[in-house]
Amino acid sequence: MPTIKFFRIAHLSAIICLFFSLPTAADDKTDAAALVSSAQMTFQNFVSDPNMGWFRDNLGDAKALVIVPELYKAGFIFGASGGNGLVLAKDKLTEAWSYPSFYMMSSVTGGLQIGGEVAEVIMLVMTETGMNSLLGTKVQLGGDVSVAVGPVGAGAQAATVDILQFTRTKGIFGGLTLEGAVITPRDDLTRAFYGKPSDPVDVLIRHNVMNKNANNLRELVFQTVSEK
Repeated sequence: MPTIKFFRIAHLSAIICLFFSLPTAADDKTDAAALVSSAQMTFQNFVSDPNMGWFRDNLGDAKALVIVPELYKAGFIFGASGGNGLVLAKDKLTEAWSYPSFYMMSSVTGGLQIGGEVAEVIMLVMTETGMNSLLGTKVQLGGDVSVAVGPVGAGAQAATVDILQFTRTKGIFGGLTLEGAVITPRDDLTRAFYGKPSDPVDVLIRHNVMNKNANNLRELVFQTVSEK
């Protein structure tokens, strides 16, 4: 019945949002630092992947990066996915990469789905519309902004979209797409990482905060872009 299906999807959505908004360790500060380290490893994995040539070559055109080191997806009849991540934005004048602002991604999909997987995800934010959407309270991919699976083959051309999604994954689910996923700021992790309340605008645009524990990640992104 449509009504039953609606409530099942809503229930799954509520569960996954609750799960990924809860701290995975006793201390938000520890969680945030661990997420930055994981994001650096994920970025390095993408750069080193021979299938990600287009990603490497076009990284410099991105206005921001969304890095989700572990996007969990599981399903039985209905599917749900979620994970914590962070965003780095490129300064328009200096082309330096900002300190990270922390986010959560979650989604629910219908249809017959049995199994699960964990994926590494990086999204290239290619337009001002995509960049501005991340400065609000939430953004839905495919709704508020356009999203497409990014090209990985030699000579492939990107569609004219706001956000390009790149994924490294193994599991039962194939062709992972993030259309319909919702991205919301994790203000608790951002506050813990910088030691004071900070929203995405403070971190990504005004550059009002800093934490040396993110310097290696920022420098890695900068160096990778500079080499192209």
